[in-house]
Amino acid sequence: MSTKPTQGDATRIIHNRRHADAEGSPYAPLYTTTTYRFEKTADLLNVISGKDDGNLYTRWGSNPTIQELEQGLAQLEQAEAALAFGSGMAAISAALLALGRNGIVCVGDLYGGTQELLKQCQLLGFPVTLLLKEQQTELAQALHTPGMLVYCETPANPTLSILDISELANVVHAHGALLAVDNTFASPINQQPLTLGADVVLHSASKYLGGHSDITAGALMASLELVRKVAPWRKNFGQIIAPEVAALLARSLRTLPLRIRQHNDNALAVAQAMQNHPNIRRVLYPGLPDFPGHALAAQQMQGFGGMLSMEVDGGFEQAAAVADNLQLFLLATSLGGVESLVSQPCATSHYALSAEERRQRGISDGLLRLSVGLENAEDLIHDLQQALARVFS
Repeated sequence: MSTKPTQGDATRIIHNRRHADAEGSPYAPLYTTTTYRFEKTADLLNVISGKDDGNLYTRWGSNPTIQELEQGLAQLEQAEAALAFGSGMAAISAALLALGRNGIVCVGDLYGGTQELLKQCQLLGFPVTLLLKEQQTELAQALHTPGMLVYCETPANPTLSILDISELANVVHAHGALLAVDNTFASPINQQPLTLGADVVLHSASKYLGGHSDITAGALMASLELVRKVAPWRKNFGQIIAPEVAALLARSLRTLPLRIRQHNDNALAVAQAMQNHPNIRRVLYPGLPDFPGHALAAQQMQGFGGMLSMEVDGGFEQAAAVADNLQLFLLATSLGGVESLVSQPCATSHYALSAEERRQRGISDGLLRLSVGLENAEDLIHDLQQALARVFS
């Protein structure tokens, strides 16, 4: 008896189908509809109760365009189900509110916006514990109440720090907790946390999933049981993605494998070129053999990603001057687009953290974060070299 061969990521994404188009379009059309009519009240009640399939109201996620996107998002992470949101922070906040009421424990480095959100969760009475990567041995002790949520990023923003997802999952599950992983930096092409034991995966879909710096969106992938717990928070907080944005995101997913592989190649070339530069103190990139988490990254990732950070000689002023003198790297926040971007975490993504909090996490004032795009790698390297020469000549 023959079995259907496992399809590759590009094949699965391109041939994702939920709705057959009556006109023969290979992809579902855009439904901008907000509401849907019924012939009878009984039909409406059957849909709202879940007895029958059907669409009711787009804010609930009930929209063919959004549903087809969510099917594709779930397939990316080999999840049972997915939810699409209006932003990455919307996805994170819904997950924390739905699953973190018994306590949230964060391990390792985090995006600055997530840390701000965690402080707001504390104001709401949620117990929150922050553990540095070096404090992982304290995780078991921190999981003192059943039903807690452990949250992490790997690779982390902006240090690219790597955590062992399988090891974390074993500890977390042994104490009756859930593990949520922000997979934005890696993308599902380079890493699939659910297959390594995580329970929830989160993405700022504005980044690699969208890939063109033209949409704002978020995604959550998990079991159907957990997705059903998060969905009411999305519905009642009005966090749904717009159908127009969902259609653009679904379009972008079809080129995701191709884009990610080029991001990987370009970032590795840039990292290799910068690690021997006399005015660069250190380069943080999981693909470099001397990076502290390289062996672990090679074990749990299929590629090392398009993000890297480098520490410039001097401090804030010298790093800012290098960023100001770049011509191809655009001075801008965000990441994951086809164009290369540069930012200074102490002045952007982690600005809201205190100097001491940044110091504890290895985020110096001289650190520059690079989102390496799809330009020719040699042009990007030349751009960095000329900017460094202008500052340090």
